[in-house]
Amino acid sequence: MNLRPTSGRLLAAAIAVLSFWIVHGFIEALLAAGVIAIASWPLYAAFRTRLPRGVGKGAGAAIFTGAITVFVLAPLVFAGWALMSEAHALLLGLATADGRGLVAPEWLANAPVVGSSLAARWQSLLARPGALLQMTHQAEPSAILGWAHSLGQATARHALIVAFAILLLAFLYQEGSSLAQALTRWLRETVGDRAEHYLVVATRAVRASVNSMIVVALFNGLVTALAFAIIGVPRPLVWAAIIGALSAVPFLGYGAVVAVALQLVLQGTHTAALWSLLLGSAVLLCGDKLVRPIVARGGMQLPFVWVLMGCIGGFSVLGLAGLVIGPVALTLAQEILAQQLRESC
Repeated sequence: MNLRPTSGRLLAAAIAVLSFWIVHGFIEALLAAGVIAIASWPLYAAFRTRLPRGVGKGAGAAIFTGAITVFVLAPLVFAGWALMSEAHALLLGLATADGRGLVAPEWLANAPVVGSSLAARWQSLLARPGALLQMTHQAEPSAILGWAHSLGQATARHALIVAFAILLLAFLYQEGSSLAQALTRWLRETVGDRAEHYLVVATRAVRASVNSMIVVALFNGLVTALAFAIIGVPRPLVWAAIIGALSAVPFLGYGAVVAVALQLVLQGTHTAALWSLLLGSAVLLCGDKLVRPIVARGGMQLPFVWVLMGCIGGFSVLGLAGLVIGPVALTLAQEILAQQLRESC
């Protein structure tokens, strides 16, 4: 009995498991780079054809990686910086209002059913000058320090992921063609003749998902800017840029809309606050329910609820890359199931 083939397979499996265990902390970076590379490959191919002949493959990949990095990170960096600036202004306004006492707005008392009880609760907790500051002093210092430590660790970790994703993206642009051919051959040997079809489905779904994210972010930003300008929201373009960037992640955009309404409430413009809350939420809802399915229709034949679950579930497991990979995985599962049903009939 020849044990060499079995021993060779066990050794190969052990090496594969060890390799995965070593690099598993960089899976998010690898997936993010893969998603961006697949989505932008047609642009990269067109870019390569227009480069002078003297520019090598590595230089072309580096130049295009730099351009894509700016395109992806610039809006996120701007949104983060603007959000911190607005949060600082919001906290200053909250502290100033707390010094005078936060009086319950009239519309809260006039709200049906629970309005009077909520207004009375507000008055008992926040109407006294300095009440909010006193409540913050009751917080445990260790909890605040722990939260700050966790925030610092998360920031450092995501900065490392972004750095490695950029390096991996340059590598994928440089070696993408050979890697795609090798992956196709391996899948054909493993899955069979349907491997290429599944690759086409996955590629089409990735590009449709990324395109829908970009279009939804632009739609939410532009329409929100127009709505906020009509309402009279201070710095409508800044808030629209924040909402547009955050709306790539489901439900994060609503947090920015609530922050706008809260800022207007502190300024005493309750009607504008209510309109900003209603219109901002309506724009985000239209972006998710109408614009995203229309843009993604060519690549993903999934109902909205499945796309939403794929985005949220993928984000919770894989981070930002999961926003794309989640719906793509569900699209592939749907295609495989449909293929099995067709063959069984």
